[in-house]
Amino acid sequence: MSSGPEPGPGPGIRPGIGTGSPIGPGPELPFLPGCAMKDPTKTSFHRSQTLDFKNGYAFFRLPREGIGGEALFANQLSQNELDDLCTKGTSLTYGQVKRPAPSPFTPAFVAYDKKVLKFDAYFMEEVAMSPEENYRIRQVGLYYYLEDDSMCIIEPKVKNSGLLQGKLMKRHRVPKNEHGDFYHWKDLNLGINLTIYGRTYRLVNCDCFTKVFLESQGIVVNPPEELVSDPYTEHRRTPMQKHIVPAAPDPFRQFLTYDTKVLRFYAIWDDTNCAFGDHHPCIIHYFLADDTVEVREIHKRNDGRDPFPVLMRRQRLPKIFVDKNKNFPSCVLEITDHEVQEWYSPKDFGIGKTVTLLGRTFLIYDCDKFTQDFYREKYGITDFQPVDVNEKPLEKVPQVIPPYNGFGIPEDSLQNCLSLFPKPPRKDIIKMLENNLKVLRYQVALESPVPQDKNRRFILSYFLADDTISIYEPPVKNSGILGGKYLKRTKVTKPGSTPENPVYYDPSDFTIGSTIEVFGHRFIITDADEYVLNYLERNAESFPAATVQSIRDHFHPRKVVVETTSSGIPKKDLDDLIVEVQKELKLQKPFNTRQFHEAFHHFDKEGSGFLDKAKFLNVCDRFNVPTSTILLKKLIDYCSCDDDKVNYREFLLAFPSNLFPETEGQDQQLNSQLT
Repeated sequence: MSSGPEPGPGPGIRPGIGTGSPIGPGPELPFLPGCAMKDPTKTSFHRSQTLDFKNGYAFFRLPREGIGGEALFANQLSQNELDDLCTKGTSLTYGQVKRPAPSPFTPAFVAYDKKVLKFDAYFMEEVAMSPEENYRIRQVGLYYYLEDDSMCIIEPKVKNSGLLQGKLMKRHRVPKNEHGDFYHWKDLNLGINLTIYGRTYRLVNCDCFTKVFLESQGIVVNPPEELVSDPYTEHRRTPMQKHIVPAAPDPFRQFLTYDTKVLRFYAIWDDTNCAFGDHHPCIIHYFLADDTVEVREIHKRNDGRDPFPVLMRRQRLPKIFVDKNKNFPSCVLEITDHEVQEWYSPKDFGIGKTVTLLGRTFLIYDCDKFTQDFYREKYGITDFQPVDVNEKPLEKVPQVIPPYNGFGIPEDSLQNCLSLFPKPPRKDIIKMLENNLKVLRYQVALESPVPQDKNRRFILSYFLADDTISIYEPPVKNSGILGGKYLKRTKVTKPGSTPENPVYYDPSDFTIGSTIEVFGHRFIITDADEYVLNYLERNAESFPAATVQSIRDHFHPRKVVVETTSSGIPKKDLDDLIVEVQKELKLQKPFNTRQFHEAFHHFDKEGSGFLDKAKFLNVCDRFNVPTSTILLKKLIDYCSCDDDKVNYREFLLAFPSNLFPETEGQDQQLNSQLT
């Protein structure tokens, strides 16, 4: 028996919630008073626990079970209550709920950094000056940078295209119209025409990132189109059909058979007929694959030629031309097969043969082993003896030294014959350093038949540093001879020596009384400096004993020193006597002591240092020297060697040059007036 639909809980009464025991309708009875009965399955009628703990904190939760253990629905709120929760914020006892902080602001250049929209596009360019094409299709890539809304257009570079490719438009914000608007990514899509600076671009495709970005922004992306290719480029890529007629013999078969096989010949190109010509060693390569010939020149280090290895490039070389009209301008045209009767072949080359290649004549003198094997197998040639092309060495012409012309020293003049740029003769540096400023001085007399030259005296100086000699003539007043430098410092050869083997004077040749011939003039050594004797005695092992003994004998009379004079005066009192004489002379009339010295040297022709007593007194009377005084008589007696000779050098020690300063000043004033 059906009782109709089951009644639900009363209005405002939630299922399973009440104050008494759970009462509900029976399975077949209406929910009316007296029809309810207890459910024997329900034994627990307490309220569910709504206090719970989590992580040590107590919080409230909704009841999971009703009274009697019935399960409660998860959503226990009505629709109105749910609407209120959506429109109204929850509030706490102590105030409004704190709203969460808004998310931080992210600028566009950070959010869209390195995010670029890439579109494939093309544009049509008009070609006005070409008979083969009227327009040209150029494929480009359009890039849109989201970070700053800038755009750039780049065309891929094609090798040997002849076009200015690469970046056609630099990156910047592109104006859209005349009102100051700029292109935005919302204006970009596939299948549209985009006009930029008067040039229209057709956008046909994009990459995956661009498509996903536009669709995420709610833009419907049009289907991609096919990228149009340039018709002229496609036409050039199409292989042209040519009908090739194989020649006899087949060049392809020849190439496959003789590829990488080359005949090598060693030749000489004789170019001596031309100005500055020479023999040029070359290598001739004959390529069997296509019957071409190449000539390479062999260069050596410091050969004076430009280092161009290829003398003739690889090409077919004609041997015999077809007879043709002489007026035909063949010099401006390339050689074709119709103009050549015969080309060079391997049979034209061989050791000992002479071949003319493009006007140059080459003599083949040798070849490599592969070439020998090739000719032996194909032509049966077995004689491969190389031709000797080495130049015979020139006979060395002996160098003849010309005779000495008399200018300079022979060693210096010889340098002009040994080199183009003469160098000075090498000097003995050690000898120059050891003997620096060491000079041997001799007094010499000129041997001449002229009577005026008999009384002339010269000073010969020998420089030990470089074995040179200089001669100086002291000027003598009223002699009629100027005096001064007689011979500048130079080396002097001995009589009889040759320019090829000159022998020069050295100190061993200078002895008292010996004759020295200097460039045709003969001098006799009459005296020497005391330094000469000292130097010869210190280096006696380097000089002949006769030379040292000659100088010793000459200086022996001067070195005889007596402790006391004939008057019994000790020599040590000589200085005191000279001082007393000088004091007495200063009381007398002054005179020129330098002229007084020169007068004694003038009368001493031999330079011995001794004068006759009569001449000695005569010179003293000319200068008004009071020889009758006691002190001067004592000095003269001290300087006298015997009754007839007086040592005037010891006497002159009492007459120094500064004895009378007033006469010295007059001489200096006179000399300045003369100069």
